[in-house]
Formats: sequence, C-alpha cells, structure tokens
Amino acid sequence: MNSSTQQDIGKLILRIALGVLVFLHGLTKLEGGLDGIVSVVEAQGFPGFFAYGVIIGEVIAPLLVITGFFARIGGVLIVINMLFALYLVHQGDIGRLNETGGWAIELQVMYLATAAAIALLGPGRWAFNQR
Repeated sequence: MNSSTQQDIGKLILRIALGVLVFLHGLTKLEGGLDGIVSVVEAQGFPGFFAYGVIIGEVIAPLLVITGFFARIGGVLIVINMLFALYLVHQGDIGRLNETGGWAIELQVMYLATAAAIALLGPGRWAFNQR
C-alpha cells in the first residue's frame, strides 16, 4: 500500500469517527429540544437564535464531514461549534481533571482538534467532491 493510499485511509477514518460521534451528539440535542441550549446562550448575552447553530454544527456539518461533501467547510463549522461549546458550557472545566484523572474537556478538545485536522488536510480521495 503506498503512502497516498494510507493517507486517504487515515483521512477517511478521521472523517467517519468525528462525523458519527458529533452527529450522534447533535441528534440527542434535537430529540431533547433546544430550549435548554437557548437559555444557556441567552444567559451569556447572545441572541437565543444562536442556539440553532447546534443544528448546523452538530447535525449538518458532521454529515458534510462523513460524506466528504465540502468536508473542509464541515470541519470549520465543527471547530466553531466546539469553540462556542467550550465558551458557553465548559469554561469552568478547562483547568480541571475529571473523576478518572482525565482532562475534563478532553472530548471537546478531541472533537475540535480532529475537525481542525480535517479542515486543514481535506477529506481525501474517498469523498464526494474532495473539498
């Protein structure tokens, strides 16, 4: 297997892992309703409609990433979504460890870093439009 194929497989693995995990995270929010997210957003001084960015960042963007259809844009949208999540919900956790000794925001940072990697690297050969 040549290095180009290996890189494409690696990008596919990154895309599927990030896309599926963030998408499932977004679906649970849709099922539970966005009312709680609207109140968190408004409590921080943002307009309530910003909460609907969750649909873009946690449902639409992951689908772009999974399919490789404008995956770079999907990656950027997930990065923006995660920055908002860190600011709105996880600010107090940045310098804290969880009960098992891991960083309290390790999942959020992993989503953010993986999305940034996809935005920078692109989706690879096995994508709808390689963009």
